[in-house]
Amino acid sequence: MINTEEWKRKIMEGLKEVYDPEIPINIVDLGLIYDLKITDDGKVYIRVGATTPSCPVTEDIAYTVEQVIKETVNAKEIQVDLDLDTRWTPLMMTEEGRKEFKRKYGYDIVEYWLSQYGDQQVSTAQDQ
Repeated sequence: MINTEEWKRKIMEGLKEVYDPEIPINIVDLGLIYDLKITDDGKVYIRVGATTPSCPVTEDIAYTVEQVIKETVNAKEIQVDLDLDTRWTPLMMTEEGRKEFKRKYGYDIVEYWLSQYGDQQVSTAQDQ
């Protein structure tokens, strides 16, 4: 039996090396890891989003996520689900991602978002 919590920690740490091409912050701190499940027998399921559904390199991100998992843990099976229906917003960012954005761009994107849109969190492409 594997230690699923340890695997989750290792995978998330590895994914901090994968950067979004639109916003140069890692996909973990951008809040683009929507789900991560690991079974006791070593099967990994991960649902990953993109900052924009029209991002031309979404397939590259999915491939890179799979490679990171392969290099990080000895998974029996890996399923990467690329979720382009869930609309990403800055409210999904971690505190570290928010600080990194502020350092790079000079303003707090979450405060800006809240001033423009309120606390609208997630909607799907079908909602628009």
